[in-house]
Amino acid sequence: MSEFEFLRNLPLGQSVPGDSFLHRLDPRVRIVMLLGLLAGLVFSRSLAGLGVGLGLVLVGLVVGRFSVRFALRGLITPLPFLLILAVLQVFLNAVPDEGRALFTVLGERVTWGDVWVGGMLLLRFAGLVLGLSLATLSLTTSELTHGLEKLLQPLAALRLPVRDWVVVVQVTLRFLPFLAQAAERIAKAQASRGAGIGGGGSLWRRARQALPLVIPLFLTSLRRAENMALAMEARGYSSGQAHTSMTEFNMHPRDAGVLGLVLLVESAMFWL
Repeated sequence: MSEFEFLRNLPLGQSVPGDSFLHRLDPRVRIVMLLGLLAGLVFSRSLAGLGVGLGLVLVGLVVGRFSVRFALRGLITPLPFLLILAVLQVFLNAVPDEGRALFTVLGERVTWGDVWVGGMLLLRFAGLVLGLSLATLSLTTSELTHGLEKLLQPLAALRLPVRDWVVVVQVTLRFLPFLAQAAERIAKAQASRGAGIGGGGSLWRRARQALPLVIPLFLTSLRRAENMALAMEARGYSSGQAHTSMTEFNMHPRDAGVLGLVLLVESAMFWL
C-alpha cells in the first residue's frame, strides 16, 4: 500500500527545523525573497530566466541543508497533471507558428514553437512547485504568520483586513497535509473495493486513476472547512480586535545584504 502514501511525496506544508544560514535569516527577508522568486518564475518569458529561477531554488535547498531528492520527489504527484497541461498547451497554442510541422494530429499542425511553449509551461510549473516546497520547508507556520503580518502592517492603517489575509495563508498551508491524508484514505478505500486504483502504469493511466478521487476529496475538504469555520466562530475569533505578539523580529546588516543580492538576481529573471 506504499503507492498510496501521498503525504510522503508532499514536501508542501512540512517545515524542517534547522540551524543553517537560511534558517538564521529574518523571516521577513525569507518571505520577500521567496515571493520575488515565485513572481519571477511566473512572469519570466525566457528559458534563461526560468533557468536562473530554478538555480536559485536549488541554491536555497543546498544552503538550507534540505534534501534535494525529497524536494524533487514532490513533483511525482502533480506530474501527470502537468504533462496533460503541457500537451494541451502544445495543441492550443494561442501564438500561431508558421514553421515546419513536426507532425499532424487530427488536422492540427504541431511545430517546434508549439513544443517549446509546452516545455516552457512544464518547466515553469515545476519551478513553482519546487519554489513552494522551499518556502514551506524553510518557514514554520509561526514564522510565516508573524512575518506576513509584520510586512503587511502598513496596510492595516488603510483599514484593510490584514489579519484575515494572514489567516487564509496559514489555513491553506495547514490544509495541504490534511488533503494528502484524505486522498490516501479515499484511494485505499476505493482500491479495497476493486476500483482498479494503483498498480503503476503509464502517466496517462495514473492521471485517469486520479479523476475518481476529485469529487470525494472536494466534498471532504468542504466538510473540513465548514467544521473549522464553526470552531473558529465558537472560540470567538474576530479580525477586528487589536492584539499583541510575543514574537519580535530584528533586521541585521547580514539580512539586508542577502536580501539585496537575491532581489538583484531575481530582477535579472525579468530582463533576460
